Parts: sequence; structure tokens; C-alpha cells
Amino acid sequence: MPIAAGLGVVALVALATPVFSGASSRLVAQSLEGDAYVLGRSLNNIAASGAQLFGLALGGAAVAVLGPHRALAVSAALYLGCALAVHIRLPRLQTGDPGGARGDGGAVRASLHGAGLLLRQHTVRRLMLAQWLPPAFVAGAEGLIVAYAGERHFEPGSYAVLMGCLPVGMLAGDLLVGRLLRPPTRERLVVPLTALTGLPLVGFAAEPGVGVSSCLLLLCGCGFAYGLGLQRPFLDAVPQDGQGQAFGLLGSGNMTLQGVGPACFGSVAAGIGAGGAMALAGGAAALAAGWILTWHRPTCPVPGPDCSTGSANGTEQHACGSPER
Repeated sequence: MPIAAGLGVVALVALATPVFSGASSRLVAQSLEGDAYVLGRSLNNIAASGAQLFGLALGGAAVAVLGPHRALAVSAALYLGCALAVHIRLPRLQTGDPGGARGDGGAVRASLHGAGLLLRQHTVRRLMLAQWLPPAFVAGAEGLIVAYAGERHFEPGSYAVLMGCLPVGMLAGDLLVGRLLRPPTRERLVVPLTALTGLPLVGFAAEPGVGVSSCLLLLCGCGFAYGLGLQRPFLDAVPQDGQGQAFGLLGSGNMTLQGVGPACFGSVAAGIGAGGAMALAGGAAALAAGWILTWHRPTCPVPGPDCSTGSANGTEQHACGSPER
């Protein structure tokens, strides 16, 4: 298959991913309430990280035994099996029609209309950006791991160890933060954990060896647990009949920016080297943590319904002291 056709197939597969992601996330939100929802999302993240590690190992073995073409065919068959299991085993979602736009112009128009309504809400918009930007910057650094290993003349295969450190760190972070910390503590740690996604990457400016690089990537992965502190505020900020669309928009934005990140920082690496570009990506993620810190006073670091609202002189005012802009 020509390269352009292969890229088109990958894009076609990715086109359906936000729909599945939004529907599955909405199902979790309908099935679990309160902190059980956050723990459910944590368990989902742990399962996803474990599956990624298992899939990398199994995929490598399949390619070695069957070759790449047959391994892709086996992967496609497994996807069809998963789709059948989802169809048979999972409960049906209650359909929603946010804003009533669907009857006017079909699913595409309704989707665009609903996305516009969501993004016009200040709290929803910045909660989405907080979940989009740090992963995009880290993805930009992750895309340079192989180039960095080549520049530093690491042993063959060491880049695979480095690439595995991020999902291992994500698994450990979600396990510790999700299971050991109470909801208020998780939400207070959003800013420090977001900073943890970026600050270790700044160390790549010193061009460390394999051991130190692995530790830095492990710490970076642990920082992704910051998302657990945003789950409840995000769910509370989204109207119930727009949950599926909100989660779908969140997923599609994540995928898009995590594709843009490697392209941008790859271009930077051509000028300053892979290590410098990875450090720059880490600095950008740390700046995102500083932006989140400016949202509210420390007594209410993450927006949500716990900040009671009232009206004063026509301006919505939060009990924690910051007016909604």
C-alpha cells in the first residue's frame, strides 16, 4: 500500500475513535456517581496503560512470528471481536439530542452546534484546555525519544525501554493517586501533578544517559494523574444531555493536539537537537501548570459546583472569591 493510502487508512480509523470514546465515557458517567466515577476513570486509565504495554510486547512478538502484514490482519480480526463483545455485553446508552439541532440538519450540524455551545462556556473550555495542552506537549517530547536515543548513540533497543517508561509511570501515578488520595486532595494536587508532567523533561537539556532518562520519563508519566483531579469538575460543568458530545470533543481535541505536538517539536528539534526540543516541551507543560494555578485562589483551585455561586450586581460570583469571566 502506498504511504499516502496507509496514512488515509489510519486517519479513517481515527475518525471514529472520538465517537467511541465519547459514548464509552458517557456510559461510565451514567453508571458511576461521585467519587466512584473518578475511581472508575482511574481504573480505565490503569487498564489502558497496562494494555498499551501488553500490546507493544504482543505486537512485537506477532510481527516477529507472522510478519507485519499478517500481524495487522490479526489485529483487525481482534478489533472485530472486541466490537462484537461490546455489542453483546454492554448496556445500551440512552440517546440524547443536545439543543434539538439534530432534527434540523443531521448529525454533523448537531455536532458542530453542540461543540460550539460547549466551547462558549468559559469553565468547560478551560477544563478542556487543561486536559489537552499538557498531553500535547508531552506527546511532542515522546515523539523525539527515538531521535534522542540515536543522537546519544544509545545501545540498540534502549529506545524501547525509554518509550515504555511513560506508560509505566502513568499506570503507577493513577494507581497511587486514584487509590490512596481522597477527592479534595486529588483536586488540590492538579497543579503540582501537571507541573510533574513537564519539569522532568526539562532535564533532557543536559542530555542524560539511559538510566537518568528512564527515571525522568517515569516521573513525567506519573504526573498524568493530574487528570483525576479534573474529572469530577469537568463532569459537573457539562450539561447532562451533552455529556456524550463533551467527552467526544475532549477525545478528538486530545488526538488532534497530540498529533500536532510531535510535528511542532520535531521541527524545533531539527534546529536545536532532540534533547533541547524535549526540554522545551517540558517547559511548555510546566507553563500550563502555572496557567491552571491562576484560575482561582488556593482555597478553590479547580472550578466546580463546590464553589457556590450567587449573583451580585449582575455578575456571577463564586464563594471562593473569583468572578466568572
